[in-house]
Amino acid sequence: MRRIWGAAYVAIVCLVGCQPAEVDHSQQPSATGPAATEKKAEALEQNAAAAGNKAPPSLSEMINKPEAQAVDPAGREPLDDAITCLARTIYWEARGEAIADMEAIADVVMNRLGHEGFPNTICNVVRQGREQGSCQFSWWCDGRSDQAKEDESYATAKEIARKALNLQLTDRTGGALYFHQRNAKPGWAAEYAKTVEIGEFVFYKPRGGGAR
Repeated sequence: MRRIWGAAYVAIVCLVGCQPAEVDHSQQPSATGPAATEKKAEALEQNAAAAGNKAPPSLSEMINKPEAQAVDPAGREPLDDAITCLARTIYWEARGEAIADMEAIADVVMNRLGHEGFPNTICNVVRQGREQGSCQFSWWCDGRSDQAKEDESYATAKEIARKALNLQLTDRTGGALYFHQRNAKPGWAAEYAKTVEIGEFVFYKPRGGGAR
């Protein structure tokens, strides 16, 4: 009997005294959340910008839908990460248009990202030029607020931005680097080769392949 009680006592002491120390996770960096997604987007951006690189990222490297939607949820954050800059461009250039139109705008940004004649980050691509005056994308230099106002359209834009960064979009534009709305008649259009018309937009690329 004493042996039984003795063994029980040892077991109780071990259960109480041998518990692993509780780890304080509050000071450890989180592996999830908008900041982690922005880092993932930066890696995908670098992958897409690599010359001639068309290899799709692995599943673990891709951004999923909840991750993308958690970045800049209200459409009011600074334009300092790839998802926000690309989503705002899609939103402001083609909100209210068909999905094909919105995807085509994303294609132009991604084509520029992988072209030696343009910057190698999405934010620098869409902010190229002066914020007020001459610029590549009209929403950036029109002097108006850049904050998104329509939740549904902005959510759609972020979903398209996610797919673009994941290299899950097929280029609808035929390698276009430029575009304008159908009802516009820009003087520069005659200098470029038209690739395709999609919805409300007409797309172009340089005749010799080099950007201007």
